[in-house]
Amino acid sequence: MKIGVIGSGSWATAMIKMLSDNKQPKQVYWWVRKEEDVAHIRTYKHNPSYLSSVEVDFADEFVTSNLREVVAQSDIIILNTPAAYLKAVLSPLSAADFEGKVVVSAIKGIVPDENMVVGDYLPYAYQVPLEEIVVVGGPCHAEEVSSERLSYLTIASRRVDHAKTVASLLETRYIKMIISSDIIGIEYAAVLKNIFALAGGICHGLGFGDNFQAVLVSNAIREIDYFVKALDPSDREINHSAYLGDLLVTAYSQYSRNRTFGAMIGKGYSVKSAQVEMNMVAEGYYASACIQSIIKKNKLHMPICDTVYQILYQGAQPMQEIKKLADSLT
Repeated sequence: MKIGVIGSGSWATAMIKMLSDNKQPKQVYWWVRKEEDVAHIRTYKHNPSYLSSVEVDFADEFVTSNLREVVAQSDIIILNTPAAYLKAVLSPLSAADFEGKVVVSAIKGIVPDENMVVGDYLPYAYQVPLEEIVVVGGPCHAEEVSSERLSYLTIASRRVDHAKTVASLLETRYIKMIISSDIIGIEYAAVLKNIFALAGGICHGLGFGDNFQAVLVSNAIREIDYFVKALDPSDREINHSAYLGDLLVTAYSQYSRNRTFGAMIGKGYSVKSAQVEMNMVAEGYYASACIQSIIKKNKLHMPICDTVYQILYQGAQPMQEIKKLADSLT
């Protein structure tokens, strides 16, 4: 089995660690964007930019900045870049490059312009059959994977055999697996929870306490349920780990970049200054505009999402908008 990981951020590095610690026979190829990072990883066995304490334990020649080489060599391709950059990253490739391959999305975001989750974008842009797509859901932070704290991943595919294969390659003594067929629900829930974590961060930055946050999150899971039912009315249990669990860890964890980004906005940072200071991608920022387009198209009532969009993109005052939101929560 040959697996290619596309991406070099925290989550991609954590996934490399999972693949390395999993002892099932396989060959792993890793695409890293910056040539200087490739050289560092080959020399020192650590990613210099993200999760630098994680040891990368495989042959030097399988770390490369040559995307086409990684894709050509791989049976399973794991996409692990920010959604906002996915189109640019994949631009050298054509539909022919994906033929006969299983494509795994470990991306929790929406592709801009098309406003599509990755599971919809791959068939649209590269004619990847939906049956050959696998989605990785949470709840799982890269930082806790790097320290080998017990974590869970949800692996979703319309083909159970594909989901089980990917699960068997990522499972370790500290990573447990849950199998699902709900590609659409898990992807959209993963996108939405980033927006709600941003909302929670904004409230924290404004000085709201745990009591209000609890009400905010309980309303957020209802918005997720409402949204995914409107787009895909499949049978799912919204209180399961991939939905509620992923929302909780992103809304409350110290490792949540979306919550951190929101807290900076609540404290008075501009969007641009918060982005510069974080030096990491908060997927919820880009997702907010994309989801807003879907909300308007489908005439949905999503007050928390609307509030975040007004603050981030319309220049609305955070305290004023959160006070208005508070009056609508139940």
